[in-house]
Amino acid sequence: MADPTLAPAAATATARDQGDHLIAMLATNAREHGSKVALRERDRGIWQEYTWQDYLTQVLEAAAGLETLGLQAGENMLVIGDNRPALYFAMLAAVTLRAVPTPAFSEVNPEELAGQARREGVRFAIAEDQEQVDKLMEVRAQVPALEWIIYDDPRGLAGNEPEGVMAFTEVQRRGRETLAAVPQLRDELLARPRADDTVVLLHSSGTTGVPKGIPLKHRHVLAAVRYAADAGYFGLEEVHMAYMPIAWVGDFIFTIGAALALRFNVNIPEGQETAQHDLREIAPTVYFNSPRAWSTMLTHVQVGMDESTRVKRWLYNHFMPFAIRLEHKRLQGQAPSLVERLWRGVGELLVYGPIKDQLGLARVKNPYTAGEAMGEETFVYFRALGLDLRQFYGQTENSALCAAQDPGAVTLHTVGRPFPGIQMRISDDGEILMRGENVFDGYYDDPEATAQTLRDGWLYTGDAGYLEDDGQLVVLGRVSEVVYTRDKVRFIPTYIENRLKFSQYIKDVCVIGDGREFLAALVAIDMEACGHWAQEHDVPYNSFSDLSQKPRIYDLIEGVVAHVNSVLPKGTQIRRFVNLHKEFDPDDGEITRTRKLRRGTIAVHYADIITAIYAGDDAIEFEAQITYETGETGVLKRNLAIRDVCGAGQAGQEAAA
Repeated sequence: MADPTLAPAAATATARDQGDHLIAMLATNAREHGSKVALRERDRGIWQEYTWQDYLTQVLEAAAGLETLGLQAGENMLVIGDNRPALYFAMLAAVTLRAVPTPAFSEVNPEELAGQARREGVRFAIAEDQEQVDKLMEVRAQVPALEWIIYDDPRGLAGNEPEGVMAFTEVQRRGRETLAAVPQLRDELLARPRADDTVVLLHSSGTTGVPKGIPLKHRHVLAAVRYAADAGYFGLEEVHMAYMPIAWVGDFIFTIGAALALRFNVNIPEGQETAQHDLREIAPTVYFNSPRAWSTMLTHVQVGMDESTRVKRWLYNHFMPFAIRLEHKRLQGQAPSLVERLWRGVGELLVYGPIKDQLGLARVKNPYTAGEAMGEETFVYFRALGLDLRQFYGQTENSALCAAQDPGAVTLHTVGRPFPGIQMRISDDGEILMRGENVFDGYYDDPEATAQTLRDGWLYTGDAGYLEDDGQLVVLGRVSEVVYTRDKVRFIPTYIENRLKFSQYIKDVCVIGDGREFLAALVAIDMEACGHWAQEHDVPYNSFSDLSQKPRIYDLIEGVVAHVNSVLPKGTQIRRFVNLHKEFDPDDGEITRTRKLRRGTIAVHYADIITAIYAGDDAIEFEAQITYETGETGVLKRNLAIRDVCGAGQAGQEAAA
């Protein structure tokens, strides 16, 4: 149910009410629902709660404090760390001052962080803890303009702050004093923001170079939330867990945008390592996760069942295949029989319900995934559990929310229909174009890129795809990645890669073949899934690199590749592959922080392997340079097998099945 106080997106688009912004919604929530819990954080095992009134007070105190330090309208404020209330309060405090929070991924290295700070003229930064402060001190050595570093977690910092480093609590203390001394300041702060202000500066993946800045305004974010809410994809007072990286558009849209507009109850886990445990205690009603995370969750279930009692394994092995068969029938439009419905109810009591409870998904009404294609096995599995799992389609440039699958019209190969209020069409060369009030106004300080992306009122998404007769959108991959073999066979590497990653045994893969006589693949196995398989099949190993080169693991991966080959168009099958001895690593520049491939870097790093593949070699002794968390580099040397895919062997066929 959409909030009746929210104007429809179309009305917002024409009215351009400058008072229609996130800070006004926070103030309204505090005034009308002040005693209700808005935000919770688990700290040392205890849930710390903030009501809507607390939330507003924290933001205003921080805003007044930041202003005393000199933060000005239009300035960019760097934000780095994991999900923490103080970081969200600080971001909204900057927004109150009409400044712009620019979040960075917590694992980004000092060099990348310095580049962002330099490009965006950053004078202020807020960090989660000592680790991030140390990183920012390195940045300051390269970017002297970085004047203030503000931290949340006092451990290792309190009482030992270098010059220009201050606790967030001290910023708020100064703000409280200022608000007390100037009573009218509170209302004046609330009156400052405008709907046309930039509310956050996010960034593209940077797969081909320096990430582009993507400014989103209040009206963009609210339009996206309203489109989705009007279509029923989430509603008032949802319970949400904030665990996605704060630099990702999904976190901003759900944890801040939708949370303020629809009064979500936001819950922050103690840490990434406790997120699964905390998820069960939170029991959200709306849950959004990446396909990779859903796949990891499935792996955990399978590992847990293998280690459970004989009775539980018997029940699981009896009821889950039945539920999966039933879900396949539903997806094909076939209604279950009375007996199947009754048997499904028994399974819910004995198997499906307990699994959802253990995962923390017992109350989820709106589970979603987005970001890349999702494996059919994973997708069907969670729907078979009784979760109405659906796919979203969107980009940072359109505030993440553009299209989604309807509850009654889920298909395995589409991402759903555009939301009401969004127009979509396909260009003559197959590119997906869309327009709506959720589309950004242009890249940060990059008019050339803006002119290429925004044309005649349309957002050129850069994705290739098509619309089916019923309006459902099919996404094939990036237009820029459409390439041709030596025989002029057209293929999109990401399309094939996503289907290979449907397998739980493949974490990352890079398909090569542009201008070549055939396609090949560089595979990074999934250590957890392959390791569990190895234990179950008595395959000893002592490291990632050792496991990756085991012949039976090669059989396993060959089965996956052969299975995908069977559904690919003629001429686009994978003929050879190699299991790499390490994962693709963002610190090595091989993937972005959002795990998108940097193909140019991969082509350079693995040039000798690629040469060996196309020379017909059966193996290669390869030395790879790796970068450690400390920034130091080393060399990893390994003899790598190169395998032909001439059809899956017996072990591979079992794996594919």
